[in-house]
Amino acid sequence: MAKLVFGMNVSLDGYVDHMRFQPDPTLFRHFIGEAEGQAGSIYGRNMYEIMRYWDEDHADWEPEGEAFAAAWRKQTKWVVSRTLTSVGPNATLVGDDLEGAIRRLKAERDGEIEIAGPNLARSFTELGLIDEYRIYLHPVVLGHGAPYFAGSRPPLRLISHERISEDVLRLTYVPT
Repeated sequence: MAKLVFGMNVSLDGYVDHMRFQPDPTLFRHFIGEAEGQAGSIYGRNMYEIMRYWDEDHADWEPEGEAFAAAWRKQTKWVVSRTLTSVGPNATLVGDDLEGAIRRLKAERDGEIEIAGPNLARSFTELGLIDEYRIYLHPVVLGHGAPYFAGSRPPLRLISHERISEDVLRLTYVPT
């Protein structure tokens, strides 16, 4: 059975904003390893459209960018959207029965499947589908934006913590 994991970069005050702080090379290499080891990723429309950046090569990429793009392109992706009619390579649209589709996906797959984006994670949290929350805590205060927990705050228990790079801690929680 697959494990659904919601992990994102988060400011000290609990916000997610991929444009306000970027991973340093050490954290980027960590995310490459994560992407290479995952059984797939589930995206909402907004996050999927942001991540489509990795579908095209860019001349100014460092080696880490090339490695992440290669891992992302190989990965199986599921996209939850009511407005998209098609998706790119290695991606499948998830229709109206979100809970049923994700429960089947969990039952049919092994390994970790990433949940990408706080809005999608809110729906999965409310359905009790997320098995693990990973907060990549950055020493940044944003003061506003999309909160990591966009909806209800589930009761959680810390199971591990790890320094990933000089300024970033990964806190791993499971629902209690």
